[in-house]
Amino acid sequence: MVPGLVPEQSPSDHCYRMDSSPAGTPSPQPSRANGNINLGPSANPNARPTDFDFLKVIGKGSYGKVLLAKHKSDGTFYAVKVLQKKSILKKKEQNHIMAERSVLLKNVQHPFLVGLRYSFQTPEKLYFVLDYVNGGELFFHLQRERRFLEPRARFYAAEVASAIGYLHSLNVIYRDLKPENILLDCQGHVVLTDFGLCKEGVEPEETTSTFCGTPEPPFYSQDMSQMYENILYQPLRIPGGQTVAACDLLQGLLHKDQRQRLGSKSDFLEIKNHVFFSPINWDDLYHKRLTPPFNPNVAGPADLKHFDPEFTQEAVSKSIGCTPDAVASSSGASSAFLGFSYAPEDEAILDY
Repeated sequence: MVPGLVPEQSPSDHCYRMDSSPAGTPSPQPSRANGNINLGPSANPNARPTDFDFLKVIGKGSYGKVLLAKHKSDGTFYAVKVLQKKSILKKKEQNHIMAERSVLLKNVQHPFLVGLRYSFQTPEKLYFVLDYVNGGELFFHLQRERRFLEPRARFYAAEVASAIGYLHSLNVIYRDLKPENILLDCQGHVVLTDFGLCKEGVEPEETTSTFCGTPEPPFYSQDMSQMYENILYQPLRIPGGQTVAACDLLQGLLHKDQRQRLGSKSDFLEIKNHVFFSPINWDDLYHKRLTPPFNPNVAGPADLKHFDPEFTQEAVSKSIGCTPDAVASSSGASSAFLGFSYAPEDEAILDY
């Protein structure tokens, strides 16, 4: 273990805090009483699991599953993330779940961030009703094609940068950027998802005392101590065949000295102005006027060819679509998720 790093619990990814915090104050945490999180009064939780036909499993995580669901009243397709409260509470991860919900509520205005339509809970489960996109994970396509040509990589990087820049404007840092968390919609545009490791309330001049994420190239090692040594001291090696602009971008983003790292001075503006992105018209990009370099060519919402068969062939548990007699009370496990249920007032789908 690298001196000064103490592991914290986090959902499947690694998260560490430093023994002595650097300058800057930590982001505010939700107020807690008797181990419960209280984010204030929740909206009217009108939704129920029985409102949906749960069709297929399309993803799995540490605490639950993501399912393709069809709303019975109007036939709209959603991706519904269903989490087990007991698993979350056992690992004391309710802060991450509530942070994800909080960040999701801020994302509905950005074209490259998944939108939360509403959320609700039962005594045993939490439900995120999300935009459904079926172009597949970027990881799925990268694994199949092995590498992308530079124009395609630039397009995805630009849309991701736009999304991250928007989060930064809200004083939110993402902390879990990886191909598995980047989805493609039916046209081939990026949709960033999974906000469980986000940190809120980080001012532009502040630093944090934690770092999170999944160990990935270029510094990965099965020996965690060696991996941290690699991150801190190993020179960056970029494979051949890249343009000078691409190499300069990677070297800037992965600079060892955070004060000289690309984006450290003016954040997203520095990224936009880098020569690698000179072919990009950022206004056209934001408004989706640029044609994606790859079309997933899906036939419709039920087309699941870009999802891993490991998920889609799994049987859907009947308990996921059942509404218990008692809907989320304010006691027991439910009290640890006060404020989770969210129902936008202008959503006609929730009017009963």
